Amino acid sequence: MTNRIIIFDTTLRDGEQSPGMSMTREEKLLVAEVLDGMGVDVIEAGFAMASDGDFESVKAIAETAKNAVICSLARAKEADIRRAAEALKNCKRPRIHTFMSTSEIHLTHQFKLSQDEALVVIKNAVALARSFTDNVEWSAMDATRTELNYLVKAVETAIDAGATTINLPDTVGYGTPETIGHMFRYVIENAKNAHKAVFSFHGQNDLGLATANSLAAVQAGARQIECTINGIGERAGNTSLEEVVMALKVRKDVFGLECGVNAQHLMRASKLVTQVTGQSVQVNKAIVGANAFAHESGIHQDGMLKNRDTYEIMTPESVGVTKTNLVMGKHSGRAAFKDKLGELGIRLGDNQLEDAFVRFKTLADKKKEIFDEDLFALIDTDAADERYAFANLNIECGSEGPQMARLGMMIDGHLRTTKKEGNGPVDAIFKCIKSMALDANEAELKLYQVHAITGGTDAQAEVTVRLEYEGKLVTGHGADVDTLVASAKAYIAAINKLERLSQRLLLTDSEATATEKKPAKKAKTDAA
Repeated sequence: MTNRIIIFDTTLRDGEQSPGMSMTREEKLLVAEVLDGMGVDVIEAGFAMASDGDFESVKAIAETAKNAVICSLARAKEADIRRAAEALKNCKRPRIHTFMSTSEIHLTHQFKLSQDEALVVIKNAVALARSFTDNVEWSAMDATRTELNYLVKAVETAIDAGATTINLPDTVGYGTPETIGHMFRYVIENAKNAHKAVFSFHGQNDLGLATANSLAAVQAGARQIECTINGIGERAGNTSLEEVVMALKVRKDVFGLECGVNAQHLMRASKLVTQVTGQSVQVNKAIVGANAFAHESGIHQDGMLKNRDTYEIMTPESVGVTKTNLVMGKHSGRAAFKDKLGELGIRLGDNQLEDAFVRFKTLADKKKEIFDEDLFALIDTDAADERYAFANLNIECGSEGPQMARLGMMIDGHLRTTKKEGNGPVDAIFKCIKSMALDANEAELKLYQVHAITGGTDAQAEVTVRLEYEGKLVTGHGADVDTLVASAKAYIAAINKLERLSQRLLLTDSEATATEKKPAKKAKTDAA
């Protein structure tokens, strides 16, 4: 066994099998390019026999990959294996991955084969695949529910036929770390030709144990882990690539193994897969979740401000995240509150700080998320009148012709109107606002959300718009029986907050500059 773990990514094959996760050829090429660039060792590009589209995707990825081994899955059928070989014909480093069930429940109920008949199928499939490439992987489907002595026979058969990688998958997510470790140790110790192949583990997450099972397999001798970005895949998903990679890197003291994936690309890969599939990850998802490097507890925030190692076992930068986020909320303490105000350029005396902190706690009990404009509002209790106000709106939209918005907006007490075309009525409205409110041009739309306040077709809609400018977040809300009017009101509310935020930052910057330039008072002399 070597001390290097091969990372086998199956986002484009098993990951895509998850309902609602299908990808186009172009989307697969984008994901494959990122995987290849970040150092993934093997990319399972698809199931070439599944469809013409999958064949073309595997073929395109095989022809463009620069570093990774490109793999196509194939059932233990001649047509499948030949189709996979055809798709990989122009690949620099091809692999054919074929499989056959070995558990009694699968053989009896799904394949209607005896154990001996299944061994013949395994032998013939692997031998055919080996005639096309010397890099052949064979998987014992449902290995974790297979009688171990028969599993040894199946593995020996596959290796004798030419398999160079043996995968013992937990197809139904049935295994536990202890049973997975025992399975690998038993097979590796008892298969007479085990030394001729690399052993691999593919974990499903039905019991939430996929990552733990993968690491147990590694400790028992497996040297390839099969996983997906964000852990997507059949049913409850697969082993999460980002979790395995960071476990190996952060706990190298435990595993003592090398991994060639550049972890700084993990967040980029996660966001790309999220965009392509349209399926976001849970906020508390390990490594790539929105809260993975966020702290709200006052105790945690205090520790983080003193030394980040107190509550973070890895840096956000190590996985491609910009920075740690100290979230302001009802659990935040004085230290984090003062630090956040300092970050915004707000400096208060002790008594002022205490008063502001009391108001902050009162607000945090009522509001789930506290944004920068909320903190400024706590300090600036006499906020100025809004510069921008909604006046009127007319929309032209439908399935034919362009979508147009004609918007009237009060700016400094004067009515201004404009008309814009957009990709849908909401886009047209926002373009109108941005053309008249220059403060909005540099801001990035981070959230657009619509809620019905009441039931029925005449329900009043409440719209939330969140904008980001230079790392600062502002949120605007608007309500109306017309969703489009509510959208305009919400965006206008957000840019009003953005302007107040900008003015406050400019003010604090100028105050700081003035303080720096102000000459120091001369000390009184004894003579004076």
